[in-house]
Amino acid sequence: MKASYFGYGRTTMKMTGAQALIECFIRKGVEVVFGYPGGAVLPIYDVLYDAPIRHVLTRHEQGAVHAADGYARVTGKPGVCIATSGPGATNLVTGLANAYMDSIPIVAVTGQVATNLIGRDSFQEADITGITTPITKHNYLVKDVRDLPRIISEAFYIATTGRPGPVLIDLPRDVSSAEFDFVYTDKVDLVGYKPTYKGHVKQIEEAAAAINGSRRPVLYVGGGVISSGAHRELFALATKANVPVTTTLMGLGAFPGNHPLSLGMLGMHGTAYANYAVMNSDLLIAVGARFDDRVTGKLDVFAPQAKVIHIDIDPAEIGKNVDVDIPIVGDARNVLSSLVERVQHVERTEWFEKIAGWKRDYPLAYEERDDEIAPQYVVEQIYEITKGQAIIATEVGQHQMWAAQYYRFDEPRCFVSSGGLGTMGYGFPAAIGAQVGRPDRTVIDIAGDGSFQMNIQELGTVASNRIPVKVVILNNGCLGMVRQWQQLFYKERYSYIDLRDNPDFVQIAAAYGIKGRRITKREEVRPVLEEMLALPEPVVIDVQVCRGANVYPMVPAGGALDKMLGLGRE
Repeated sequence: MKASYFGYGRTTMKMTGAQALIECFIRKGVEVVFGYPGGAVLPIYDVLYDAPIRHVLTRHEQGAVHAADGYARVTGKPGVCIATSGPGATNLVTGLANAYMDSIPIVAVTGQVATNLIGRDSFQEADITGITTPITKHNYLVKDVRDLPRIISEAFYIATTGRPGPVLIDLPRDVSSAEFDFVYTDKVDLVGYKPTYKGHVKQIEEAAAAINGSRRPVLYVGGGVISSGAHRELFALATKANVPVTTTLMGLGAFPGNHPLSLGMLGMHGTAYANYAVMNSDLLIAVGARFDDRVTGKLDVFAPQAKVIHIDIDPAEIGKNVDVDIPIVGDARNVLSSLVERVQHVERTEWFEKIAGWKRDYPLAYEERDDEIAPQYVVEQIYEITKGQAIIATEVGQHQMWAAQYYRFDEPRCFVSSGGLGTMGYGFPAAIGAQVGRPDRTVIDIAGDGSFQMNIQELGTVASNRIPVKVVILNNGCLGMVRQWQQLFYKERYSYIDLRDNPDFVQIAAAYGIKGRRITKREEVRPVLEEMLALPEPVVIDVQVCRGANVYPMVPAGGALDKMLGLGRE
């Protein structure tokens, strides 16, 4: 717990609600807040004026919540954001839904009209607790200032324990201005909220026996392993038991991408060998994953020969989409640690020979032409230049999948991307939050020309704060993933995906005082990337890539996981 700010170490003192909020933030160890002021939060911003907390003024509230999300993903700490009432609060909705789907800990504070005006359609009033009930782990409308210290402690506890997620605190203006005798408490006692951290011993023993007895096991790993900090235990289990590992999009970095046991990502745009391995496995060990439809494809033919072990801290996920043979409710780190003690090394020579054949026959590959830049080549060059040591953020679309396929993540908390909600415009503000959280690392937003424009105003944030995020736009002049689906499934009827009237991104960057470069030739890619990535300042790089490039392999929506397009480069 950090030292008190307003109270100078005293246990009780007179404070306003706004002062209490910031005092609790400081005691919770909050170092940075992303936000945008407005009338209903002016009492809070008046206190922030001289508080020892860094405030990053974004140019849109959606930028603030995505930045808080990115900060949380790379640091493991809860991200914090503030917005005013009404439209300020509703502008957080997409970011809260994004964090909820991906289990990211955020504490969002919104202003609200005075308590006597609530429900009267007052100026800039919105029922933000009602609006966000389905997309937050919990939310609060504070009606009594004396409840505020308890609510703040509960909010941080709920956001960061069990399955993480966003919590919203709605603070009416009169409550934030009211004075009371502040009493700080760290004690949290929530009836009915008791996450299970230790798995059942008998279930763990049964799982270990199944692993030891399997001939074709696969570890299927999701973002829960990263949230839990269980990557070392995962590595120990995979290497000791000699089990290949495939990850979801959210799980990238949980297991080293360059390790011989790595199968890369599975699912709709996963590697062919990961998908074939899952479909031919006799034991699927799911850890911190939710059997999303983009992973499983057609459910009734998913992993048809496999017995399923499912390890998750959220009991609601177990059995939700796929029948489970050995359910284990518990924290991934604790459960995997217990499994490591019980598993044995098994050679499984025939299984690994089969996998090696799939890797040989169906590697990730793409077409290269002298007169065009392949977008996959750009990602490969970013990987080689950074030696895999950068934090990569992405928007959503083809570029996101190419980043997942061609950048090898060897560490957790180095990939920042919208998984469950698929939020275009996410990557750039999330990269800002990631850079603020990890100033020691190079942070690169691999963007599409469509997604980047959805929060392009955050160029103002990086310019004014000199946040050295690098943006690499894979500019194909269209909504690439939509174009790909229209090509493959809608008889090439390209309906409203043309972005060839894009603005000049280099000139836009220059207008904000940010360096920019355009790349139009393949031979320019490496030297320009090296030059720009070496600069200690924000940079925008516009790479004119092949318009018709597709993401392969591809499992058509609702198709079987082993029926992939693109293995012959259609």
